[in-house]
Amino acid sequence: MVNTIFHQAMPDNIKKHKMCIIVSSKITIKAFLLSHIKVLSETWNISIVVNAGVDIFPELSGTDIKIIPVGILRDISPINDIAALVKLVTVFSKGNFHLIHSVTPKAGLLAMIAGTLTHIPYRVHTFTGQVWVTARGIKRQLLKTADKMIALLATHVLTDSISQKNFLVEQGIVNENEIDVLAKGSICGVDMDRFKPDTTARSAVRKEQGLSDQNVLFLFVGRLKKDKGVLDLAKAFSRMSDNCPDAHLLFVGPDEENLSGKIMQYVLDKNRIHFVPYTDNPEKFMAAADVLCLPSYREGFGNVIIEAAACAVPSIGSRIYGITDAIQENITGKLHTAGNVDEIARLLREFYQSADIRLEMGKQAYLRAKRDFSKEYVASALVNFYENILQS
Repeated sequence: MVNTIFHQAMPDNIKKHKMCIIVSSKITIKAFLLSHIKVLSETWNISIVVNAGVDIFPELSGTDIKIIPVGILRDISPINDIAALVKLVTVFSKGNFHLIHSVTPKAGLLAMIAGTLTHIPYRVHTFTGQVWVTARGIKRQLLKTADKMIALLATHVLTDSISQKNFLVEQGIVNENEIDVLAKGSICGVDMDRFKPDTTARSAVRKEQGLSDQNVLFLFVGRLKKDKGVLDLAKAFSRMSDNCPDAHLLFVGPDEENLSGKIMQYVLDKNRIHFVPYTDNPEKFMAAADVLCLPSYREGFGNVIIEAAACAVPSIGSRIYGITDAIQENITGKLHTAGNVDEIARLLREFYQSADIRLEMGKQAYLRAKRDFSKEYVASALVNFYENILQS
């Protein structure tokens, strides 16, 4: 049953086309898709399938967007996955959707199967990173096969970076002429009014963390997981920090693998490591930072890098697909080999030692974010993509 929780914003006769967006987590909507959905709802009749209740998006109040709870779990769960697939088939059968658009692997697999079974005319999936990149053995093969099935069943395939597109083609997931990148990449772009240089936020966060403006603050924002490279970052910080007394490292995000204890073991001066488990306001921490660090083993586009760039903060990141699109090497930040702790330590030290490098790369990062990755620019590309589908 579809649950409508918001008031109607426009007459039904204006919105001729019906779209369903399918994700497994509310965080995907809140972090990446919310602004796009608001724009699309002006001309489309929008429904959102998500593994959450109907009261989780107060930001959409005043719209006629429908929230449809379906228990799509991130991890493999055969019984639950079959139940979710059956419910999706029911939702699609009753919804009369012209187009469905899935994001995240599990949501994509179930949505593309259900959409094919119910003959949805346009089935779009966006790849934002492959979980099988760091997997091994049979699990890797199963997850890779799932991505191939998503690409096979979708009528249109998108990804959020050029390098990820090339990777998917090289790995045989999809043919080169069957996958596209919108605008210059990124699934959502960045809100330049929200993410911006902010001296007030900088001072407030530093005061909360017991830091002065003279301290050089390195920042990680995201889930604390091994494949995000957070242990590598902690080791690298430990190696460089003895000779860099004003350096501090702040981790912002949920500790999903209980890694904070291990992180603390690597650093002798515990007062120079800081943790914020969760925030709805990552922009204030980015405004407080001097350098963002993303030493991941796998990523989609690395949108956090562009958000930091909008705050005039340069980045250090792994030389892997996705991140190489988000960072212009030696212009907006620096790249290192994934997993190479010595390289990370060297780059941390280089940024620590030169305020001029931090400021110049931060300036270039800001200009690039504003030019190529504003949310308006990316949203316009997405709207044009949908319009072209309907006209084809």
